[in-house]
Amino acid sequence: MNQTFMQKFIEIAGRIGSQRHLVAVRDGFVAIMPLIIIGSLAILMNNFPAFGSFDVVAILNNIFGEGNWQTVGGSIWNATFAVIGLLISFTIAYNLAKSYDIDGLSAGLISIASYIILVPVTEDFGLNMNWLGAQGLFVAIIVGLIVTELFRMLLQANITIKMPEGVPEGVTRSFAALIPAMIILAFVGLFQALITVFVGISIFEVIFNAIQEPLQGLGNTLPAAMVVSFLNHLLWFFGLHGTNIIGSVIEPVYLPLIEQNANLFQQGMSAFDVPNVVTKPFLDSFVFMGGSGTTIALLIAIFIVIRREKNHPYREVAKVSAPAGLFNINEPVIFGLPIVLNPIFLIPFILVPVTLTVISYIALSTGLVPKTVAILPWTTPPILSGYLVTGGSVRGIILQLINLAVAVTIYIPFIMAGVRAMKEKMGGQ
Repeated sequence: MNQTFMQKFIEIAGRIGSQRHLVAVRDGFVAIMPLIIIGSLAILMNNFPAFGSFDVVAILNNIFGEGNWQTVGGSIWNATFAVIGLLISFTIAYNLAKSYDIDGLSAGLISIASYIILVPVTEDFGLNMNWLGAQGLFVAIIVGLIVTELFRMLLQANITIKMPEGVPEGVTRSFAALIPAMIILAFVGLFQALITVFVGISIFEVIFNAIQEPLQGLGNTLPAAMVVSFLNHLLWFFGLHGTNIIGSVIEPVYLPLIEQNANLFQQGMSAFDVPNVVTKPFLDSFVFMGGSGTTIALLIAIFIVIRREKNHPYREVAKVSAPAGLFNINEPVIFGLPIVLNPIFLIPFILVPVTLTVISYIALSTGLVPKTVAILPWTTPPILSGYLVTGGSVRGIILQLINLAVAVTIYIPFIMAGVRAMKEKMGGQ
C-alpha cells in the first residue's frame, strides 16, 4: 500500500514538473533572473552601509556628483526589476512556443504587444509603470500562455500569409505571423475596451485584487513558508527537483514581495521597517544554505562525526561535495550519499529546513534581524549572502551562523545512525 502510494506520488509530481505550461513559466522566470539580480544589486549599491568613515556611496557621489550615483542605480532598476511583468510576458510566450516547435520570437513579441494594450494609461497618456513590474506578474503569465496558445491554433489552421520559395527565412516567419498577430491584437484590444466599459477598472486591477494580493498576503506568512519548505524537500527526497517543480508556483508570489521591499529600501526606508518577511531571498539565504536541505550543515556534521576514518564513504562524499556546497550546489551530496530514498536522512532533510524557516521568520518578524531587500545569485555563499540580502547587516550573518549550528546539531545523530547502520551491514557481509 505504501509503495503504491509512493509510486503514484512520484508519478504525479513528475507529471506536474514536466507539464508544458508550468515548464514555460519556470523557464520564463529563470531567463530574467540575471536582470532581476542586477537590478537588485544596483539598489543595494545605492544604499550600501558605511563602515565607519569608509562610505562607498559618499565616495561615488564625490566622483559622479551628489545624487548622480543613485541615478545610475535607479536607471538600472527601471530597466530590470521595474519592468519584470513586461519581460515575463515575452519569456513565457517564447518558451511555450519553442516547446510546440513554433516561432518563439513572434509569439514573444505578440505577447508583449498584447500586454502593453492591457496596461492602463495615466492622465498624460503614458503607460502606468506600476503594472509593468511585479504587480503585473499574474497578468503577464496569463497573457504569455493564452497568446501563445492562440498563435499556435491560428498557425495550425493555416491562417497565414505564405511566401514563395527563395524568400529569406526571417521574412517568411514575419509574414506567417502577420495575420495571427492582427487577429490576436484585435481580440486583446476589444477585450480591453469591453472590460474598461463594463467593469470600470483594468484587468490588472481585477487580477491583482482577486488573486495576486490575497496570495501575496498568504505567502508572507509562517505557515505558507513552512508548507513551501516541506513540499520542496519532500519532492527532493523522492529524486524530483523540488525547486523547479514548485518554482513556477511560488515565484509569482514571492518576487513581488521582494520587489516591494527593495523599492522601499531604495526610497530610504530601513531594512528593519520594510513590510515583507517571506521572500525568495529569505528562503535562499537563511533556509537553503548549501542548497536544499541546508546540506552545507550536513557536510559539516559528517566531518565532525567521522574524524578518524579518513576513507569512510560518507567522508569521501563530503570531501567531494564540499567545494560545490559552498556555492549552494548540492546534487553531489544528494545523489552521492545518497539522500534520495534513504530513510535514515528523510527526517533531518525535511526537519532542518522547516525548523530554520521558523527560526528565521521569528528573527525577521520581531526585528532582531533586518528583512531581505536584495536578490543575489543563487550561488552566493552563506555568510556573504546573509550580509548582503539584509542590506549590509552583520545580524544577517549571525542568523545564518545560528541556523547552521541548529542544522548541524539536528544532522549529527542521524549521521551517527547512518554510520552504525553501514557498519552493521558490512559486518553482516
